Amino acid sequence: MFRWKKLGKVFDPTQNGNDAWMQTFAQAPATLVFDSFVRVYFSCRPLPDKNGQATSYAGFVDLDRKNLFNILRISKKPVLPLGEIGSFDEFGIMPISVIRDKHRLLAYYGGWTRCVSVPFNIAIGLAESKDNGETFEKIGPGPVLSYSPDEPFLVAVPKIRKFQNRWFLWYTAGTHWRKVNGKTEAVYGIRMATSTDGVTWKKEHRKIIPNVLGENEAQASADVYFANDIYHMFFCYRHTSDFRTNKDRAYRIGYAYSQDGFHWQRDDSRVGIDISTEGWDSEMISFPHIFSLDGKTYMLYLGNNFGREGFGIAELEGSLQ
Repeated sequence: MFRWKKLGKVFDPTQNGNDAWMQTFAQAPATLVFDSFVRVYFSCRPLPDKNGQATSYAGFVDLDRKNLFNILRISKKPVLPLGEIGSFDEFGIMPISVIRDKHRLLAYYGGWTRCVSVPFNIAIGLAESKDNGETFEKIGPGPVLSYSPDEPFLVAVPKIRKFQNRWFLWYTAGTHWRKVNGKTEAVYGIRMATSTDGVTWKKEHRKIIPNVLGENEAQASADVYFANDIYHMFFCYRHTSDFRTNKDRAYRIGYAYSQDGFHWQRDDSRVGIDISTEGWDSEMISFPHIFSLDGKTYMLYLGNNFGREGFGIAELEGSLQ
């Protein structure tokens, strides 16, 4: 069993956000490490419009490398614009995963659009930065990974990694929608695709992590870290009914491991982190992101209300093995 020591909440947009576009949420945190600071990208929202509709943007905070609770800077504008009318990312950028590749800095992001019979649909876009991650330019108006016959909607929550010159993209794909207490809820699972260039992707066309909560389990945010010759995956999962009001049915973090990055064994008993007895992460814990820094391994994660009030950090005691 791993042992994660919770260090506390790092950033709360309801207290430290700036301008109208960053008022609530700091969802799906993902890091980019620089010499003197760690940049954490996340998805945030302005307040809902007069019709109660939400939009989502991607921003960042720069954290002091020597003290990750010391916020050096908060982005003044979104790193990506919303899409044009009718495009897949017209109403939201959520979430974003950034990677360095030689002289390139790429961002994979979920772009969402509003629907009529269901609340939204999502596909995955790609953008490149020419100013060291301050902003990104989309490679085109359409997605690089989208719906297909066996993944008909919600191709979302990309997590990008590169191992041994092969690109891996883990993502969430929807399987069906449910009507629960008059509200439409999505059911989704973790899938993956590989690439030789980071642009053209080959899907595995299968769900890679088995359910433990029955056929309506929802899985998301599969972040993979390679250590001691093993691929370690941390992800989150929940029920699709009553998860907003019953903390026992809300998001928890799960764990799986693999020898080759393709075939996975799930073992949530090893995850080593759960909700707290009180406070900002006492009801749910989700959207883990693993990164190493100066000989230590950390996890960023969301707490209650899906990250409405920011993200926190935990430090691994020992090693991943």
